[in-house]
Amino acid sequence: MGIKAFFSKLFGGSAAEETAVQAEKPCCCSDRKDNGRKARAPKASPEEQSAKLRDLEGFVNYVVKALVDYPEDVAVSSESVKDGKMIKIVCRPGDRGKIIGKKGKTIMALRSLVAGAAGRLQDRVMVEVMDDEEEVKA
Repeated sequence: MGIKAFFSKLFGGSAAEETAVQAEKPCCCSDRKDNGRKARAPKASPEEQSAKLRDLEGFVNYVVKALVDYPEDVAVSSESVKDGKMIKIVCRPGDRGKIIGKKGKTIMALRSLVAGAAGRLQDRVMVEVMDDEEEVKA
């Protein structure tokens, strides 16, 4: 599966489909009854949500393994927490800096992508890079 197809599957639809839908809409939104807001999709079943969470976990795994020097030592797991779901990344100490990035920009970008995809599922998913001490606790 190509990265474009993966994002399309993860975030739903494609740019061409959205452009076609926008072309059908009238250009003036002032007379719309819904104030220009999109209708929310019904919440997915638990089976669909767990499949989507696995997709998000796979996405995080794919990106992290592309960033690090030792992809065979990367482990990505997920668990339920009180606020939603958490995806945990465990790797070599030397590779943590590559995942976090300069001033935390890489991990913030990864968290933003995951949060956006989780928002489409009407769920909250957090991404954490685990320390040695946190690994022992977990």
